[in-house]
Amino acid sequence: MAQLLEDISNTRALVVEGNPAMRSILVSQLKDFGIRTVMQCGRIADARRMLEFQSFDFVLCEQHFPMESATGQDLLNDLRRNQLLPFSTVFVMITGEATYAKVADAAESALDGYLLKPHKPSQLSERLQQARIRKAALQEIFSAIEEGDFARAAKLCIARFEARNAYWLYAARIGAELLLRLDQPTQAQRLYEAVIQAKTLPWAKLGVARSMLDGGQPAAAVSTLENLITEDPTYADAYDVMGRAQFELGKFEEALATYRMASQLTPASIGRLQSFGMMSFYAGKLEDADRALQRTAFLGLDSKIFDCQVLVLSAFMTFGRNEQKGLQRCVNDFERLLERDPGQERTRRLSKVVQTLSLIHHHQIAQSLVSVRAMIGEIRLPEFDFESASNLVALLAQLAKRAIQLEEVYSVIDRLALRFCSSRAMSELLIGAAKAHPEYADRVRTCSAKILKYAEYAMSLSLKGDPAAAVKELLLRGEETLNIKLVESAFSVLDRYSDKIGDTTELKSQVEALRLRCAASKARVGPGEGPRKAGGLTLRVDGAAPKKSAPEPQAATGN
Repeated sequence: MAQLLEDISNTRALVVEGNPAMRSILVSQLKDFGIRTVMQCGRIADARRMLEFQSFDFVLCEQHFPMESATGQDLLNDLRRNQLLPFSTVFVMITGEATYAKVADAAESALDGYLLKPHKPSQLSERLQQARIRKAALQEIFSAIEEGDFARAAKLCIARFEARNAYWLYAARIGAELLLRLDQPTQAQRLYEAVIQAKTLPWAKLGVARSMLDGGQPAAAVSTLENLITEDPTYADAYDVMGRAQFELGKFEEALATYRMASQLTPASIGRLQSFGMMSFYAGKLEDADRALQRTAFLGLDSKIFDCQVLVLSAFMTFGRNEQKGLQRCVNDFERLLERDPGQERTRRLSKVVQTLSLIHHHQIAQSLVSVRAMIGEIRLPEFDFESASNLVALLAQLAKRAIQLEEVYSVIDRLALRFCSSRAMSELLIGAAKAHPEYADRVRTCSAKILKYAEYAMSLSLKGDPAAAVKELLLRGEETLNIKLVESAFSVLDRYSDKIGDTTELKSQVEALRLRCAASKARVGPGEGPRKAGGLTLRVDGAAPKKSAPEPQAATGN
């Protein structure tokens, strides 16, 4: 029997195979190689649960499973996209399909090996050995990532790419991902373009689009993505990024169609079902939203990929249809999630929204108003985010639909809208949350227009030659509203015209203080946005944060 060249007696392996006989053969082969701990399962759902909560050195996974719509590729994609598979894990797909498309698809997922059945033990041993060699060759990079020294890791990746050392393409992909994480989209774009110049690869083209999007160029990203999707209409990651770009451009119908296509290409993907379901909800396509979100909960309630905002939106829909059973199921699901992980503050916060809907449904109006007022009391807190705002607006709209209206409700709607209508996309999401009561939706639109007028007036002061007055006006309105668009505009004007303004110490201090207060409003918002980065590699490092003192790496130019 073939043996691996190194001592792997203390490693752990997982075999995911639906056929019991084949599963037994694979387990035996791994044990013959010297691996002492070999676990096994026969279903994708079981594998996902094990991989999310345990660490393995090797994973052997079948591509197709009888009686299941999900594939091994779907499992790998979900884990990779949601940062749940560490670098150290060697993932080998085993299948009887030898088509180029399948092999290419697996390769694009940064797969460590692809083994065709039937195979010899020596072939499996070779695949595992090759993957371990690659991990060892890149160990210095992985160690820097685990230490949180992302700048040094990126520099090592770029050096390996430029020298064309072993595994240079893989290193380039890691390096570009690190540059994006370090908020250096321009440098990341240069590196992706250098990869394309060296060797045209779909993931590099997708990386260019991601860099453009992170750099504030969604229109350019859409153009790049259109070309990529034309070349490969089945590249699901490209649809993820396209949907996000269209969403940021305010093209909501197009974004919805894109998210629908992504979910159809990978019907067992929890993350993509979430995105499509949430986008459908805010677009008012409630039948589509209901189907997608129910399936998301069915497939992923116990998964780390699952976003419990899904239960909140499902609760709003069942509440709107006056379905006691469906609403109670959402309440029960939250109780289950909190019982499993009681320390999750976000889960607890979202659970209160569903509990409040249940109180209204059971005509416990006094208690429901106490709950709503408690949420209103948190509006000015720095940690009060867009998700909390949209859920509160939706609750207030449902109360008004039942002729239950708080005295202070108009001022509350205005405060929420003035704070969070910082882009067309966010304004439309907030309008979507208020659709149950059109009057509130109209107030959101009015406030969104007011923010635009504030910004335009301040810019007119700057154009007239008085940037200091523009900054002061933006700070005044930013203090009133906590709107991140106004605060960031003040920062931009101050940065651009600092020489003309003169002593900017006090103004800079005010701007930075406001930016901190608006931090919860600054995060990128989108349907189903979680930790995932479509098209990116996994950079899970168990809590490591980037070191800020390290020098910024310079990306390759491709020369």
